[in-house]
Amino acid sequence: MEKQDNSISSYNHSINLLERKNLIISGVKKIDNFDKKQFIIETIMGYMIVKGEGLELLKLDTIQGNVSIKGLVNSITYVEESNKSSRDDSIFSRLFK
Repeated sequence: MEKQDNSISSYNHSINLLERKNLIISGVKKIDNFDKKQFIIETIMGYMIVKGEGLELLKLDTIQGNVSIKGLVNSITYVEESNKSSRDDSIFSRLFK
């Protein structure tokens, strides 16, 4: 498992958004949660929240760390982490305020 994390961290992180309908993200470690309105994604650059309408997971490549999402994308936000030990608490407390 650690080998996979090391290989993913060696990849670059990029976002490719085409006409607000097709989103391709590289450098993804895992998807924590998703539904039709929101994706919570852990990337090598921190947590990312993608919000929109009718969002669908098209492709998840865990080996290369790529994710493809289709649907209307309204926002892409990175969540800043002030304390890594309380990362999960801080992310969910910020999401549900």
